[in-house]
Amino acid sequence: MKKETVLGVDLGGTKILIGELDQAGNILESKSFRSKVTSQVEAVEQIKEVIASYFENEKLQGQLVAISIDLVGRVDSEKGIWYEIHPENAKEIPLAQEISQRFNLPVVINNDVSSASLAEMELGIGKKTKDFIYLNIGTGIAGRIIAEGQLLKGGHSNAGEIGHSLVGINNHVRCVCGRIACVETFASGLGMSNEVHRLKNKYPTQLEITDKHRVSGEEIINAFQKNDPLAKEVVEQATKGIAELIMNLVRTSDPEAVILGGGLANNDIFYELMLEKLNANTMRFVTEGVHQTEIDPRLIALKGCAVHAFKKLAGKEAQ
Repeated sequence: MKKETVLGVDLGGTKILIGELDQAGNILESKSFRSKVTSQVEAVEQIKEVIASYFENEKLQGQLVAISIDLVGRVDSEKGIWYEIHPENAKEIPLAQEISQRFNLPVVINNDVSSASLAEMELGIGKKTKDFIYLNIGTGIAGRIIAEGQLLKGGHSNAGEIGHSLVGINNHVRCVCGRIACVETFASGLGMSNEVHRLKNKYPTQLEITDKHRVSGEEIINAFQKNDPLAKEVVEQATKGIAELIMNLVRTSDPEAVILGGGLANNDIFYELMLEKLNANTMRFVTEGVHQTEIDPRLIALKGCAVHAFKKLAGKEAQ
């Protein structure tokens, strides 16, 4: 008899990853595509297309029991509703119901950072402690607080949008949320690129900067290593912002560990520069330390899809 599997779909800001996973979070097969998140409607159509294509072109290796989807933005996992990518890109969509009707399978949905946090809880740091913060630093910044093994969701499925915190650095940039100088505006991958464009006339640089071109975090950090004045300003500002954000969260929730995910956080140079800016007294109770995730950051949310689906199917609480 074939083992039970789920079809996981991870929709992020830049890619959509689809694959078949077993209960242990092993990915049996997967495919990756550039995501379309200009609007939720466009994203939903792409999700349907990649699922249909997977069923048509890939041979299932297990007994498929559900489809599990994680999404960027605000998601109510209990009601199966995707509310928004961000406040300016919002449309209430009963996604779980739509996908279930289309493919005749049970469907669960979740936020992508929540899924990654569930993966950490079951497959990563959760084996050592049930009190931790998962912080994702990539295109944007978001995180989740797990206390006594429970993930904080909030009354509107919006807890953890910590990229919209202020950390004492004022770049005078208005965030999409409406506030000025949110940490996401200068310390995320997209934020760092925007800062390079904003400050390019104030500091000498060897970076190639053209209108409407995103400068990658890797490019900026490589230039930082070569003592590029603009890159140094942007990277120092970003790493200080992340360190301040972590210390604020530590003071708020008293975790035993802070786990960093996302492409930018898993750049070793960025990570080490940030660690240097943490205050030892503030961090003294974080007994399990501040670490990059040991789960592949490119796959962690997809693995979380499997954790979420199997918990739901078993009738256990899953956020």
